[in-house]
Amino acid sequence: MDKYERVKQLGKGAFGTAILVLHKKRHFVVKLVDVSTLKPREREEAMQEVRFLAGFNHPNIIQYRDSFVEVGTLHIVMDFADGGDLAGLLKAADGVLLPEEQVLDLFVQLCLAMEHVHSKRVLHRDLKPQNLFLTNKRKVLKLGDFGIAKALSSSADHAKTACGTPYYMSPEICTNRPYNDKSDVWSMGCLLYEAASLQCPFDAPDLIALTRQITRGSFAPLPRPSFHLPIFSKFPKHGGQSAAT
Repeated sequence: MDKYERVKQLGKGAFGTAILVLHKKRHFVVKLVDVSTLKPREREEAMQEVRFLAGFNHPNIIQYRDSFVEVGTLHIVMDFADGGDLAGLLKAADGVLLPEEQVLDLFVQLCLAMEHVHSKRVLHRDLKPQNLFLTNKRKVLKLGDFGIAKALSSSADHAKTACGTPYYMSPEICTNRPYNDKSDVWSMGCLLYEAASLQCPFDAPDLIALTRQITRGSFAPLPRPSFHLPIFSKFPKHGGQSAAT
């Protein structure tokens, strides 16, 4: 870490601490993961994020730069997203819905990133606004934080570990059933809904009630006419409903 100038702490979570550093007049993010007390298997799991990041090469995924272990701490150096994250963008909206084109543009970028991730047979498993970073005046979205990602031995394999952020969990995870990459797709749908409405599709005072909402697929309709996906309007209407319905 001697070659990096520490600027400030950006965040702290269950899987590590992120700090902003300066190196050769350029900002980077260093994720610190304490591996000093980990058992061999746990240490191997901590190293998984390094391998995942090193294996990705996509404009919509945070770029891995370097990694090393010092004083029992794993350091993962990544590019810095100067536009913050999607959570910050939605909060800054202050109740005013984002333009439809902006929502769709960001979602398409997320789709492209996840297509690359899934092509590597990796599940992200923790898609949420705080893990979607923004650059270039918040026009470019970059997926990050693969701390609990899981590689599948084949595209047909199903994971069984329950994890992720409750609001974006798929019904399979809620009911403790095996799941695959479609679980990430569910989370992507939740993110699209939130970007369009500034609210999570599923919200409840406790985990039991939240799980019930998710498994029942119970959520309020998107605000209209403020947000209307243009592709839906191309379908012919019949019987009082559009074919897209």
